[in-house]
Amino acid sequence: MAQKLKFGNGTWATKEGSTLAYNDEGGNYKPLPFTTTRNSIATRVNKEGLIEVVGNDEPRIDYTDSADGVLLLENSATNLVTYSEDFSNSAWTKGNTTITSDSLISPNGSLNASTLTDNTANTIHRLRDSISLSASTDYGLSIFAKKGTLSNIQLALINTANSHTASRVFDLENGVLGESITSGGTLSDSKITDYGNGWYRCEITSQFSSTPNTYQVTLATKSSGNSSTGNQVTYDGDGNGNVYLWGAQLEQGSYATSYIPTSGSTVQRAADTASGAGNSEVFNDSEGVLFADISALADDGTVRSIALSDGTGINRINIRFRSQSNELSYSLFVSGETTKSMIHTVSDTRDFHKTAAYWKQDDLKFYVNGFLVDSINSANMLPSNTLNRLNFDSGAGLSDLYGKTKEIGYYDTALTDEELEYITSYRSLNELVTELNLNTL
Repeated sequence: MAQKLKFGNGTWATKEGSTLAYNDEGGNYKPLPFTTTRNSIATRVNKEGLIEVVGNDEPRIDYTDSADGVLLLENSATNLVTYSEDFSNSAWTKGNTTITSDSLISPNGSLNASTLTDNTANTIHRLRDSISLSASTDYGLSIFAKKGTLSNIQLALINTANSHTASRVFDLENGVLGESITSGGTLSDSKITDYGNGWYRCEITSQFSSTPNTYQVTLATKSSGNSSTGNQVTYDGDGNGNVYLWGAQLEQGSYATSYIPTSGSTVQRAADTASGAGNSEVFNDSEGVLFADISALADDGTVRSIALSDGTGINRINIRFRSQSNELSYSLFVSGETTKSMIHTVSDTRDFHKTAAYWKQDDLKFYVNGFLVDSINSANMLPSNTLNRLNFDSGAGLSDLYGKTKEIGYYDTALTDEELEYITSYRSLNELVTELNLNTL
């Protein structure tokens, strides 16, 4: 009798140390727990759209960009800003500005956001935190901002002499990127994300050949065509120009990760892992389909995998984001060797992609977003009773899937081409199962 392993698709059950997939055998819903670890607190966006702190080892179902939620797994990161919410602290230097604390409801639902207000000088109006950083190293900078009487801010990384800058202006009225004013540094990425109630998370990724040491938020009256001093926005203030700020973060890495609150020291968030759901009775070595609706957190040359395996990586089936830019692959490993590998290029691995890896004797197929992208009609198959777990890694604890997962589905029988096309393009796997009456695992 066919069994089911289903994970996600809006159905989540979590507790400290585990999150559940489900095995539907004989009409009875049986839990198949993933072991989840993270030796630190972390944050997520909950169903109400608020940022909340979760405890050690608690899986994070995040609703930032999905009403159904996604499993968020991230690498370790450290917020180098020591006072991420208290901008009145002396760690933050106010240049022709003042801070009013606890003046607005922040993205975590508390009255703890601050107002940054200009003075009447015709110059730079800024908020600075000086932090010693390394040259030729990527840093992700981010802050939550909401328009006040002004609708634009500039986020910048600046060197000691104010001669080199990597920056971006953000339009808080329309939620779009403005101009970059950059000299002596590289700006590799910029992003603005809507967090509701007028709040946006503004992010840049940059690096310098020299040593930078200043993280700066600058007020701006417009999103483009700004005058500048040392590539920093200048304007004639009136003493009433303001924006709202909360949740500053500076971290080493090629992108900004989820918010890490601090209150007097740097704080590290440990890496997330999830592994071990299922057993040898669940999985069929001779034929089946592994479905995954996943996205990577970055296209940065890091391999990120999900796998059915024997726990050692010797025998495994991998769907993964490759080290090459924007490449997805399906690989079959038998007795420690790559028997077959199929590769497909997508526009952006940071978008969600519905993938399906199909295997049967002398027949492998790889479907992505509703299309057959590759197939192989000869392959050594896995030894019997080797697959015994589903991991969010390569199958042996390497190449963790740092990304977002909407849904996982495992089928213990080989599906038809029509069914494979359907599950990788259909809006809901549950609706597909109901409509086609599929036997799935």
